[in-house]
Amino acid sequence: MPSTRPGSPLFEITGVTVRFGGLTAVDDVSLTAFPAEVHGVIGPNGAGKTTLFNVCCGFVRPSSGRLSWRGDDVGELRPHRLAGMGIARTLQSVDLFRGLTVVENVMVGADRFRRSGFLSSLFALPRSAADERRLREAAMAAMAETGVAGYADRLPGSLPYPVQKRVALARALAAEPDLLLLDEPASGLGHDEILELGEFVRTLTTRTSVILVDHHMDLVMSVCDRITVLDFGRTVAAGSPEEVRDTPAVIDAYLGEEARRGGGDD
Repeated sequence: MPSTRPGSPLFEITGVTVRFGGLTAVDDVSLTAFPAEVHGVIGPNGAGKTTLFNVCCGFVRPSSGRLSWRGDDVGELRPHRLAGMGIARTLQSVDLFRGLTVVENVMVGADRFRRSGFLSSLFALPRSAADERRLREAAMAAMAETGVAGYADRLPGSLPYPVQKRVALARALAAEPDLLLLDEPASGLGHDEILELGEFVRTLTTRTSVILVDHHMDLVMSVCDRITVLDFGRTVAAGSPEEVRDTPAVIDAYLGEEARRGGGDD
């Protein structure tokens, strides 16, 4: 069951608007991620979900609005700052390094815990070797958790897309984030795989918060504590899954007329 809202906000975006020339992709949207919960973002195609996710990742700079982390203004968020803040992400495109093995890809996620510097690595000093062992152990633990440890020495390009998705998730978890940003984690997965994903995401709330962007209504409704629904870049509903499901604007924007007549997903 979804948890109650605990503690102070971990991550907030307030009144964010994003314009690309004359197009407003996100219009005055606010979202709050609390500790130990999953916050879902849904909406039809073109609703602004991806743009909002990219704002959270620092890929897109908002035209106006405010982002804060643990109550402090973030200012100009950039992707390279995420790991140091305690934020990890997965992208719909998986974004794995094709020339690295699976375990090496996942080790990249744990790299923020590296203690040795460039020279230690260059000359293979003992401290660097100890770092490598520690990062590999962390990577293998994350891979075991996501069920990809058996692919450790394979190249990502040789693996099925659903397995690549799990490798990308393992890489994000190896960073031991306080906030995990998931962009369309269910894309390319079958029904049973989506069910397993939902169960797994719920277990993550014991150690991290999650912002989940996905178009699978069943997944979002079963996994999320709170949901923000976008349409044409604006928030049309926000609240618990039960509150959102019964909102007429959500039925109009996301489920369509078939669902209004009782023939769509519930």
